[in-house]
Amino acid sequence: MSGSQNYINHVALVLDASSSMRHLSGKVVEVADQQIAYLARRSRELDQETRVTVYVFASSVECVIYDKDVLRMPSLKELYTTGGMTALLAAALKSQRELAQTAQLYGDHSFLTFILTDGQENASHRCPDAPSTRQRELVEAVAEMTRTQEDNWTLAVLVPDQMGKREAMQCGFPKDNIAIWDATSTQGLEEAGHVIQEATEKFMVGRTKGIRGSRAVFSTGAEVVNKDTIKAAGLTPVNPSTYELLPVTRDAAIRDWVVECGHTYRTGCAFYQLSKSEKIQAKKKIAVLEKKTDRIYAGPEARALLGLPDAEVRVKPDHNDDFTIFVQSTSVNRKLVPHTRLLLMP
Repeated sequence: MSGSQNYINHVALVLDASSSMRHLSGKVVEVADQQIAYLARRSRELDQETRVTVYVFASSVECVIYDKDVLRMPSLKELYTTGGMTALLAAALKSQRELAQTAQLYGDHSFLTFILTDGQENASHRCPDAPSTRQRELVEAVAEMTRTQEDNWTLAVLVPDQMGKREAMQCGFPKDNIAIWDATSTQGLEEAGHVIQEATEKFMVGRTKGIRGSRAVFSTGAEVVNKDTIKAAGLTPVNPSTYELLPVTRDAAIRDWVVECGHTYRTGCAFYQLSKSEKIQAKKKIAVLEKKTDRIYAGPEARALLGLPDAEVRVKPDHNDDFTIFVQSTSVNRKLVPHTRLLLMP
């Protein structure tokens, strides 16, 4: 086997440990440990070597684990303590600059970093890890770094609100690599963990298809779902004689609409068009429609294409001119949205 076929993932968690995270500290450890366990399982299943780095940041930035084999990772319980302010920009710069010193000899190396924060930057200008004391210069330094990273680097951030998203975009984070999470509750943090897991799944499956990095880890838009990614995922068109697309012209429950259109309703046969952000359960099947041809692609690979993990996860539909996502319904009362379509499959 040639060295280039040996996939080596360097996954980093950069975790906000400022005082405002204190009420979530136990959950942060739980979610991070779950993510590491998931990475270990998928690394075995996909035959990929994964090495994990963990940074924690408050008024300063500390690397608590560096490039450690995911199969030998300890719990973060003794390594994550809260207190201080939020040196977010310094954490982004320090983590990426130090990881860039990691040896990339032999094999196909790829770097994936998730930064999780519950607030805005307020401490980097006096942080010993920052290259400047000026806020504007720090923003420019992060923007320059994100702009010039190689194609095997993926940098994603989870922020608490729209203001955080705007600031992340000003720092050069690709908009589809920014997710908003509910920082007010343990439930919100749990959902953020599912979002990270979904993005990681998309990343690791993409690695097996030769994709080295992504600027759309939190997206279902055209960068994620297109002809090339569908082909790379191994999806093939479903036989047109085995499905039917029905227009939805008014508010109706899914079973009622199927029957009204002259078909027999059977649990699981109907797929609704994903038209708003919602939770999708682990067992739900996914289908992808090519708008121009009405061709349908379905199967386990469709879930993998979207990076859906084996857990309930929230998914939002992003703008895509060429493809539409359909989700299997197992509820007879699911309310259909007018001006969408309904997919019937055996």
